[in-house]
Amino acid sequence: MNVRHSALLRTISLAFPALLLSACSLLNGAGQPAEPEPLPPAAPPIPEPVATHRYEIDPEREDVIGQIQVVKANHEDTLTDIARRFNVGYEELVRANPGVDPWLPGEGREIVVPSQFILPNAPREGLVINSAAMRLFYFPKRKSGEKQVVYTHPIGIGKVGWKTPEGTTKVVRKAKDPTWRPGPGVRAEHKKNGEILPAVVPPGPDNPLGTRAMYLGWPSYLIHGTNKPAGVGLRSSHGCIRLFPEDVEFIYEMVQVGDKVTVVNQPFVFGWHDEQLYLQAYDVLEDDPRDWQKAQKKLISRSLAQRIQAQLKSRAEAINWEAVAKLAHEPRGIPVSVSAAEASIEQVLAAAPRVQNRVPAGATWDGRSGLPADDQQSFQQLLSDSDPDAPSSSATRGAPPRT
Repeated sequence: MNVRHSALLRTISLAFPALLLSACSLLNGAGQPAEPEPLPPAAPPIPEPVATHRYEIDPEREDVIGQIQVVKANHEDTLTDIARRFNVGYEELVRANPGVDPWLPGEGREIVVPSQFILPNAPREGLVINSAAMRLFYFPKRKSGEKQVVYTHPIGIGKVGWKTPEGTTKVVRKAKDPTWRPGPGVRAEHKKNGEILPAVVPPGPDNPLGTRAMYLGWPSYLIHGTNKPAGVGLRSSHGCIRLFPEDVEFIYEMVQVGDKVTVVNQPFVFGWHDEQLYLQAYDVLEDDPRDWQKAQKKLISRSLAQRIQAQLKSRAEAINWEAVAKLAHEPRGIPVSVSAAEASIEQVLAAAPRVQNRVPAGATWDGRSGLPADDQQSFQQLLSDSDPDAPSSSATRGAPPRT
């Protein structure tokens, strides 16, 4: 054997034990393959969103319906898309998400869906509209001992100069596929903007009343649909109350001629939830005649229903007015406890469920039809909420239906 072969055999003899040990390390004590490293646990599935339009409550114990939800924006989402998807209004969504670009929220950006509501301080019968919240509540009749069912939808209301009236009236008639006869003031406004309105607009896609209309005891004021869904959740009408097309068709079937209609303007709404008193703060409307800056505490105190004042007294509880002042200064439209010392919006949002960004099962919208306007220039026209030359609503009482 030559020197080269001798060296090769010596190398193999030295390496063999190491190879044997390496092979053995792959076997357990029983000579079987070792167990693989366990995989990390899979991330829990993202919960499904919940529909935001129908609720049942104990009328004696509960004033708050729904829950806050949080979603992540998709690549092409705008806030008008998300608002329609979750049956909330544009202003509601913008208010709940300060600093977010309405036209480019950004893929993956967390968006708060303000789908929890304190019921207005008003009789819970028929239709109740809170103009400050830009939201409608419908309370069907119930039998004694039954839970109260309440339906809620976002609305568009009158622009500055065309204020939606406040008070109590009733539904006097209903119409499917209504005809619109714009009044002189409405036609004059459109003419000033370079648009000539016909005296009669027949049913169809160009009719601003949409497919359903409920006429009120106040002449010329209606609750109706719209052919511009992006205007829901804005001060976008001439005094009428607008609903998404799917919402007006849904609610139209339940509302009866003669049902009571109550319109209030409550930017600060109080109610009980989980044995605590909550406050939901909205922006004060530009044409609200009350001086909220100088007499804020006094005016907010008046917002407390007598029932709530009596319950506070019987429970020996006090309102955290410092928390009230903070919520009123930066309204987000999110209910927060003002009887719990440590409650805050941050805590509410941290506890809110993170859900899938899609139309909830059971929603009134199918997610496809009647898409909101996505043209930014057209949408800016809907955002215009002031017309100093427009006649006041009281000056045109008895005029043909406006929209």
